[in-house]
Amino acid sequence: MNIRLKSIWGMWWIPIRKWFYPLWLAYETTLRFYEYALSAEHYFHTLGYPTLAIISSVISFAFCTVFLTFPACFILYKFFDTSNLTGTSLEARLKPYL
Repeated sequence: MNIRLKSIWGMWWIPIRKWFYPLWLAYETTLRFYEYALSAEHYFHTLGYPTLAIISSVISFAFCTVFLTFPACFILYKFFDTSNLTGTSLEARLKPYL
């Protein structure tokens, strides 16, 4: 039996949430990865390697963004873009609240 669950926020929230949550996740992860890059830059700069500091910070930010942020946002977008549930109890319990 396929039961369509309704959002507790109302019908207006359903088309917005598929964009809101991935963008929010992209913002949060980008901010965290930027802080990681700054920490890596600061660490190598205090050791006296300014070139290595810049290279390591840029590489760590780019790696985390490309391999973690983009895939996670795409998966979250696809999760909210589907109209039917796959039948797992986790999706059935979480999707109405998000």
